[in-house]
Amino acid sequence: MTELTPELRDKFRRVKMLAMDVDGVLTDGGVYVFEDGREFRRFDIKDGLGIKRLVDAGIVVAVISSSSCQAVVHRLKKLGVTEIHLGVEDKAACLKEICARYQIELADVAYIGDDLADLAVIKEVGLACGPADAAEEMRGFLNIITIAYGGRGAVRRVCDLIWGTQGES
Repeated sequence: MTELTPELRDKFRRVKMLAMDVDGVLTDGGVYVFEDGREFRRFDIKDGLGIKRLVDAGIVVAVISSSSCQAVVHRLKKLGVTEIHLGVEDKAACLKEICARYQIELADVAYIGDDLADLAVIKEVGLACGPADAAEEMRGFLNIITIAYGGRGAVRRVCDLIWGTQGES
């Protein structure tokens, strides 16, 4: 496992919920559009395994996106994710509602975001994460920037850090 500072290790150990954006986090940010207007996204299978492991371990996984691509719903349901919120304008308010339902403090939430639409959420959570290709404006607010790009293993990296630190004695 990556060497973490004691402070970061504690933040990962506290995580009870992993929340994330979709485009640029679970995907590479590309949107493929067919002539009839249908869209599709590419997902990394390794990110999926990381998510599945957390779901199976009882960590709440939530996806909050301003996009409304239904392919995202199909992919996430297959992984056992039930908190799927698409077409969201106020991501911070949405996250607070989810936390209230599960009685989870924002300090116990890790969020993965890549761009300015995620900034309000990033400022609220206990552990702010971003992929290697996160927007420059985000970087000063992130606790950890993965070595992997969005849609190319960034989510898996964060999942593995949560999994690994919580499994330590």
